[in-house]
Amino acid sequence: MWRLWPQAPVPCDKKVARLEAEIKSLMNVINDQHRYILELHSSQGRQLEHLPNTFLGSDELYKDCSEVFDDGNVASGLYVIRPDGSPTALSVYCDMNNGGGWTVFQRRRDGKESFDRSWVEYKHGFGDLFSPEGEFWLGNDALHYLTAQGNYDLRIDMEDFDGNQRYAEYKNFKVDNEKDQYQLHVGEYSGTAGDALHECQRRGKACLHLDGIKFSTFDQPNDIGSDIALLSDSLRCDSGNLNGHYYKGPYKAMTEDGVVWYTWHGWWYSIKSVVMMLRASDLEGAPLDLPAPPGNQSQAKPASKKADPRRRL
Repeated sequence: MWRLWPQAPVPCDKKVARLEAEIKSLMNVINDQHRYILELHSSQGRQLEHLPNTFLGSDELYKDCSEVFDDGNVASGLYVIRPDGSPTALSVYCDMNNGGGWTVFQRRRDGKESFDRSWVEYKHGFGDLFSPEGEFWLGNDALHYLTAQGNYDLRIDMEDFDGNQRYAEYKNFKVDNEKDQYQLHVGEYSGTAGDALHECQRRGKACLHLDGIKFSTFDQPNDIGSDIALLSDSLRCDSGNLNGHYYKGPYKAMTEDGVVWYTWHGWWYSIKSVVMMLRASDLEGAPLDLPAPPGNQSQAKPASKKADPRRRL
């Protein structure tokens, strides 16, 4: 800072008071983070109470829902898995429709769960995983551990407010680790919703392809250009904003902060429901079903694991 004249020295008692105030403020931040960690541990404990104790042995856990399906479990529902590298077991929802073996990592239904979350919350996950209609994000660490195990496909099921359904699938889905800001990688597209992750048509403005973009939150923005605002997550950049603000209807305005999939309904239509899931690319699934309406998956208790030489343990 440039100064035109020397300033009077600050008395020691005022310096001490200022430092004490700063320490108090930092302690409040630490206490808030500590409470959040305790809430996470408590939530995980309550979640595991829903699952049979006989299913929690570390030597009996699948690596993903593809292994669950490959082992003969064909009912959609809650299962416990432990991906390679994960320090803990994960409770996940396995969707056995559309060929089976899908690990669901995001669900939007009715806007009850806010997705305008911090970096730490997206890192660990949040929301209601255990209700068939619950909204949640599985967690960026979990996504990294899952997709680092091999080749995975991404599937996105969407429904608008008129009951129309579309889907998008991508090969070579991968999420990097936190050190690399959970960078997103997707490959070849197929489906009926259009390729919003690779499309980049923005009249009069710059635009990013979402393939290769880094994850962003309000408290840790990454990959932000002068004409691009990433407000809530890495799937937000003009063409795709699946973690955007939930509107109670097909909201239209001169902004794209809703749940947007540009190649289906354009930038300013907020979609009613979204389910995002991943599956091992080499899974030999059942014959594909027609896209099921979101919420129609049956709820099932985890099945006990059979001795199967095909399991990748």
